[in-house]
Formats: sequence, structure tokens, C-alpha cells
Amino acid sequence: MMEAPLEEERPTGASVGIEGADHGQELKVSEEAVSFMSSIEPEELQRCVFADSLVTVSEGGRDLGKFSVTVEFAHRGQQPCMLLHAQSQGTIDDNPCGTTVTAYLSTELEVLEEEYHEFVKLEGKSLDKRCHMVQRDSHMVIDKVTTVGEEVTKESVSYPMSVLRGLVTEGSNLLLMRLIALRKKVPENMNFMSLDQGLHIINTTFSELGLKQLDVGGETVEVFGLERTVHSVEDSPTTWQSYFLGDGHLASRVQVGSPVTMRLLQLPSQLQRGFEKIPLVWEEDMQMCSKFLDRKEELKANHTSYLRQHPEIRALISDFLQFLLLRKPDDVVQFAREYFLPFASSHSPEASLKPLSL
Repeated sequence: MMEAPLEEERPTGASVGIEGADHGQELKVSEEAVSFMSSIEPEELQRCVFADSLVTVSEGGRDLGKFSVTVEFAHRGQQPCMLLHAQSQGTIDDNPCGTTVTAYLSTELEVLEEEYHEFVKLEGKSLDKRCHMVQRDSHMVIDKVTTVGEEVTKESVSYPMSVLRGLVTEGSNLLLMRLIALRKKVPENMNFMSLDQGLHIINTTFSELGLKQLDVGGETVEVFGLERTVHSVEDSPTTWQSYFLGDGHLASRVQVGSPVTMRLLQLPSQLQRGFEKIPLVWEEDMQMCSKFLDRKEELKANHTSYLRQHPEIRALISDFLQFLLLRKPDDVVQFAREYFLPFASSHSPEASLKPLSL
């Protein structure tokens, strides 16, 4: 599954700050990290526009689920940006679980808006976490809702954008690693900031694991390794190791100490039947859901306006239904035809037999 850095909860309305993150810890965002983000070229982003699809397996090789990432160019309002959508679905001890991330990112990987959803369905009690962050009035506004069984906890926090220089989130992290892998080199001192499950600002670092040989689909290939470490304000750091093909495709991913591994089953060049179709869950896709709701409201307003301009429609339909229920004919279609035929401006026996054109 996609990582959840920590399982720490934060009281609603807790104070925030770049130094301390509520615990007095000094945060160190390196100039090398910030420079890397600002040095990203459009050609590099173009090479990142593709889909990854991996399987999640246990230590014994049991299939536990799937993990997918897609990156594409998009617009948020009038602003060109990158749209990243990642989704993992699987089981934990045979309990369904999943994580979905949808992020709109600037060309320098600055988060414009991001939606994170995580769930675990347990017998008798389920866990559901939703976190939404969006830039608004020079601030990053973050709202989090955690549901455990019937208990709902809501948290909100706002950080000035001036203190979030070098922020890496669950969404931007996935695109950042693709870019690093394509360059095949991790600059020294790659220290960014991130947010833990309690919405505290913490440090996250990237380091190079070098090259190694990996079997993918029965073929031995060279892959480039990256290690991401998420530091904690209270607990031990959590580390993930990812290996990438030369073209930036993710080949394997594992949390250090976990028996679960995500791995690529076939090289992109081996796929004979095209890309695997990823199940569409439009309700969890922020862009598609927004378009659906906008279109729904647009149609509703249009229909309401038309009915308001033609009040005779309601009277006509009401009269027809009343007459229909009084007569209760066996052939409703024939009854409707005979009822509405006199309303036609002009008709002939031949014209009445012609089907309506769409």
C-alpha cells in the first residue's frame, strides 16, 4: 500500500510553525533540495507523462493487490499544471484496504491542491482518513477527517506558503522520484519538508542506493535505487526503497522492515496487448468528480429554467397522467399516441407512422 508516514493524531487547532512543528524540532530544508525543484525543465516533465502499474505481494509471493500511478498535463483554472493520480488497493490480513492520492502540481512541484484518502475495512469497525490541502490566500489550508467506526474527528490547520518552501507531499513525492530517477543521480543533502499524519511539519530526505540488477518478467535489467526517509518528531524514522528502470518506470518499492513489496511484473517493452486498463473509480478522482458535479448542476439549472419559461409543460403532463390513471389502458404507448396526436401542428396518417429522428 502507499505509505502513511506516521499514525500520530494532532489536536484540532494546534499551533504551527516552521521551527518546532509543535515539538521544538528544527527543520532543515536544504538549498540543494529547493534548487532541484526550481531546475526542472519542461522536457523532463514531458518524459514523466506515463502510467505505472505494479502488483503488491507478500513475502511468500501471495498477491495482495495493485498499485498504479498516472501523470499527465492538465489545467487548474487557467494555470497549466501536472495532474498526478495514484491508487493502491489490496488487503491487510484479508481486510480490504486502499489509498488514493490526486494532486495538482506546478511545474516546480509546488502543491496547488491535493486530496488523500485512505481506508481499512475491519469487521465491526472501519478506518477512513481523508485529507484535503489547497492553496488559498497565500496559505496552504489543510482539512482532515478521520472516521473510526462511528466516531468522526475533524482537524484543520493553515500554514503560510512562505514557510512551506521545499514541501514534498504524498503526491509530489511520486513525481519527484521519477524526475530524480531519470537524471540517475541524487544531489547530496536532499532534505525536504513533509507532513506527518498528525499534520506536523517534519523532515524527509532522499539518498541514492545506486544501480543493481533486478528480474522483471523473466528478464534481468539494471535499475536505479532511491531511498526516502521520513523523520519523526517522536518516533523512529520510516524508510522506503524504490528502484526505477532507465526510462523512469517504477520497478519495485518496499517499506524497510515490511514483508510487503510492490513490483513490476512486465517491462513496458514486453507488453503485447497495450497498457493494462486501470479500473476507474470516478468518485475518488478529484478532477472527474468535479467535472461531473459541475455538469450536473449546469443541466439542472438549464432544465429548471426551461420549465419555468414553459409552465404549460407541467399542466400538460399532469393532465395526461390523470387521464391515464383513470382509463388504465393495457397498451400505454398506443394510448399516449392517441392522446397527444391532436397536439401535433400538422399530421397525416403516413407522417404518424414515421419514427422520430434523434
